[in-house]
Amino acid sequence: MDQTRIGPTDSQSLPNDAADTILGEAELHRVAEVQPSPLFDLGQLDISWDPETKALWTFMTPEGRPSFNLPMLRDFDVWQDEIERLYGESDDQIRYLILGSRFPGVWNFGGDLGLFSKYIRNQDRQSLVDYGQACNTILFRNMQALGLPMVTIGLVQGQALGGGFEALLSFNVIIAERSAKFGLPEIAFGLFPGMGAHALLARRLGFARAEQMILSGKTHTAEEMFELGLVHQVVEDGEGEQAVHDYIAQNSRRHAGNHAVFKASREVWPVSLAELNAIVDIWADTALKLKETDLRLMERLVRAQSKLSASISAG
Repeated sequence: MDQTRIGPTDSQSLPNDAADTILGEAELHRVAEVQPSPLFDLGQLDISWDPETKALWTFMTPEGRPSFNLPMLRDFDVWQDEIERLYGESDDQIRYLILGSRFPGVWNFGGDLGLFSKYIRNQDRQSLVDYGQACNTILFRNMQALGLPMVTIGLVQGQALGGGFEALLSFNVIIAERSAKFGLPEIAFGLFPGMGAHALLARRLGFARAEQMILSGKTHTAEEMFELGLVHQVVEDGEGEQAVHDYIAQNSRRHAGNHAVFKASREVWPVSLAELNAIVDIWADTALKLKETDLRLMERLVRAQSKLSASISAG
């Protein structure tokens, strides 16, 4: 093979500044010596490859509020397509997929509440459903590890709330720094987490405890999540990335067995995309019934998130 293409094949699906890079064999060898080396630019995702451990590191770099805005969802969609394309030809091209966040103190606040408020005020059910199904498709593919022999790791340094917490539940392993917080606050404004939490928590905790967590709206510490078995390791603040490196080093020899366990678990308690999307329909119908007071609370949360984003950007 004379050259290796790194990056998306369809430049129209990426931001204008994203570009394919074609490397000759000599240049490819030089880049491989840099650990990690950059792959492709997706705007709100910072992606790098560690060839020694066969680990793909990705960090969210949100524009504005640290939530799953529509451009970020598109980035995630392309990200998954590219991982399949780049590493799907061999059974041993990728072993670990790590997702963290570069936003200080926040992993992700989840759904784009500002967008939800707009859709609800316009009684635009289809847009709510489209958003939820887009999230579910990404979540479902991650649950399946994209059909690749890799272990997925969520690295949490900060708050993972709402859809952020839901997204983490699709990972095989969650490593959290001690100050991390987890929660599903949607019930506070008359809604519920509609993109995965119900299905995944019910299977992991049982229906009663899952409903209790969703209905309480309580925020949980990393230690509390560890005690529930939802977080696999808690480390001191600032040590999260090193903990991931240590996990990979400790488990590299038994990678095939670890991956097989997680794959078998999906057979034991399968989750279908149809199930996830059926819950989105309930979520969308519920959203359209929110009262003005609920929408005002939702919009206050948007303003608080925007203020935090502005302060981080200015700082």
